Amino acid sequence: MSGHKGLAKWFKQDWVDIGSKKKGGGFSKCGRSKLKADRKRKYPKCVPAAKAARMTESQRRSAVKRKRSKAQGVGGKPTNVKTILKKNMGGIISDQRRAGVAQRGFGFKGIF
Repeated sequence: MSGHKGLAKWFKQDWVDIGSKKKGGGFSKCGRSKLKADRKRKYPKCVPAAKAARMTESQRRSAVKRKRSKAQGVGGKPTNVKTILKKNMGGIISDQRRAGVAQRGFGFKGIF
């Protein structure tokens, strides 16, 4: 039953919409209500607040653009897109950067 711990963590996280910035800084809460004011709001791209803080402005813009370019709610299911793309998929994070310095070619003198 280890899956419950991950799901409990997921529910406790503060989810924000990276597509709508607040004037004073930060982001609006994730989701939309059925109120008339929220109907005009564009489709949200939601991530945990901690992840949103780590993302660059261009990463946020790219994720929102990719999410909104896809058809939403096809077959009654939500549309998901990757938040941060790897470099070989057109993004900015390469496998070498993710792996850290313990990789050949970075001057690491350890044993492999």
